[in-house]
Amino acid sequence: MFSIGDSSPASMKLLQEMNRTMVHRGPDDEGYHIDGPVGLAMRRLSIIDLEGGHQPLSNEDSSIWIVFNGEIYNYLELRTHLVKRGHTFRTDSDTEALVHLYEEYGDKCVSFLNGMFAFAIWDSRNKRIFVARDRMGIKPFFYCFDARGNFYFASEIKALLKTSVDRSPNLQALYDYSSLMYTPTPDTAFKAIIKLEPASTLMCSSEGLIKKSYWDIPTPAAGEEERQKRSYEEEIVALIETAVRRQMVSDVPIGALLSAGLDSTTISAVMARRLQIPLKTFTIGFRHKSYDESDEARFVASQIGSEHFEKIVDPFMVGSIEDLLAIFDEPFADYSAIPTFLVSKIASQMVRVVLTGDGGDEVFAGYPTHYAFKVSRIFRLIPGWIRRNLINRIVLSLPASFERISFDYKAKRFVTGADLPFERGHYWWKVIFDERDKGRLFTKDFLSNGFQDSFRIFDKYFDRVRKCHPLNQVLYVDAKTFLLDDNLTKVDRMTMANSLEARVPFLDHELVERIAVIPPGVKSRGFQTKSLLRNAVKLLLPASIRQGRKRGFTPPLPFWIKNELKDFFGEVFSRERLAKSGVVDPDYCKNLLDEHLNGVRDNNRQIWTVMSLVLWLEKHPL
Repeated sequence: MFSIGDSSPASMKLLQEMNRTMVHRGPDDEGYHIDGPVGLAMRRLSIIDLEGGHQPLSNEDSSIWIVFNGEIYNYLELRTHLVKRGHTFRTDSDTEALVHLYEEYGDKCVSFLNGMFAFAIWDSRNKRIFVARDRMGIKPFFYCFDARGNFYFASEIKALLKTSVDRSPNLQALYDYSSLMYTPTPDTAFKAIIKLEPASTLMCSSEGLIKKSYWDIPTPAAGEEERQKRSYEEEIVALIETAVRRQMVSDVPIGALLSAGLDSTTISAVMARRLQIPLKTFTIGFRHKSYDESDEARFVASQIGSEHFEKIVDPFMVGSIEDLLAIFDEPFADYSAIPTFLVSKIASQMVRVVLTGDGGDEVFAGYPTHYAFKVSRIFRLIPGWIRRNLINRIVLSLPASFERISFDYKAKRFVTGADLPFERGHYWWKVIFDERDKGRLFTKDFLSNGFQDSFRIFDKYFDRVRKCHPLNQVLYVDAKTFLLDDNLTKVDRMTMANSLEARVPFLDHELVERIAVIPPGVKSRGFQTKSLLRNAVKLLLPASIRQGRKRGFTPPLPFWIKNELKDFFGEVFSRERLAKSGVVDPDYCKNLLDEHLNGVRDNNRQIWTVMSLVLWLEKHPL
């Protein structure tokens, strides 16, 4: 915190209250530093230099102090460089490397970093706080100002809610959430609280706030990607191995979250080759076979020689849904958070750090939506009257299936979005409630506030890459939206709720930069996702894993809603409870649930989205 324009000491009591909300992020240690109007507080999960890495940490003359969340993977190289420049180190921590790097290079220190990080530095000589977030947004950073101009910041919103900041809901963010399942950066569900964008810095002083961007994913124009025809496979494996090697640096036990997917198996296989002892791998399974990957994960574990741990999940093992959602501090509707939380809980009992395969889809083109534009072009060659009067009618009449990513879901989604413009078509695959749906989802009173079309979130990023190949456009947009505010948010909150640190080698910025300029036809050939990665890992993984289709890490929620969780959703979707929210229309929402329970339509994503919003509004009413 920084009381701008107020020389009275920062409140230790407030710092302690804020810090206590995040014990799960740092159960090993806590620390405080107050310098007049500035107060720093830290909860530490000890990973590197267990004894010497206490925070807040200062330089030699205590003119610079830091609080830092994350890991700097190249800190040893930075330390060697800084010692040669005359800096003296008192600890072996990566945190101290950041302090001296700022001393040496000031605001430009971020350009030297390889890692995941969110940190704040109090520069007492210049009377300013310098803040930075990592390039891809792996680690979170929230900030706000109260009515008196006090600057507060934290790794989670719940800490900021201990301050005097305005708690009014951000209505546009809630409107956008209903389409996207998350609130898009830089917004939060609270009007006064802001997410710092990835690859950004903030400078806060008595003169105000200055925000800057220091990096972005390369975006070569179509035809200007790397043109030489050659094999990239050895280079890609080397980049992955380098990223994994960097991210395996730890003074505590380390493991891997393993599904049967290509991404997590690649990371696990590389880790297993580097360790002198068996790698510990962890997975979650389900009793519904189309959702269960435990057999395949067990097979991968046997192939790489890992010590494997798994658990089969039933609905009663999920625990309190309300408690799980409360971890996010704002509405969040990606229910793969459930298995992510549970597998993190298992892993945390044996290791303190895990590597995951997150980011592989956005870097290597792993979603079917990444080639949907190709299929749409072919589909539109069929005369319109045949598509509308024959194909669309047949597809839309297919019976609903509750199996994971069922054919009827994909087919219906495709034909209803095939005629949309390219950018809108990509958004259509992601959207939960579109603008027309939201006209029925929300009450007239809520809609009277006037809202912008939620597509503008995607369109803002498409504007930056209009000259790029279509594949590179959707990869860039996905990295700035779904990866950032859904996947990375989910993994950070669910692992840290279990005091477990998750690292994501596929988002090593050097690997991201390299893949971004490789020709699109190499990354995705024809209608095959992740062609480049599949070919690159042929010596690491069995063919059955390399060539497997993407399945995702989701629970059998459609079945749970209809059966074991029927009573829970019946309570949340009671007309009285829905009406009390003052935001959603009870009749429309009740119909969504009834359709699902009667097998008319699989509305599980819409139901979960509404449920998460209603539960949040009960704690934070309009």
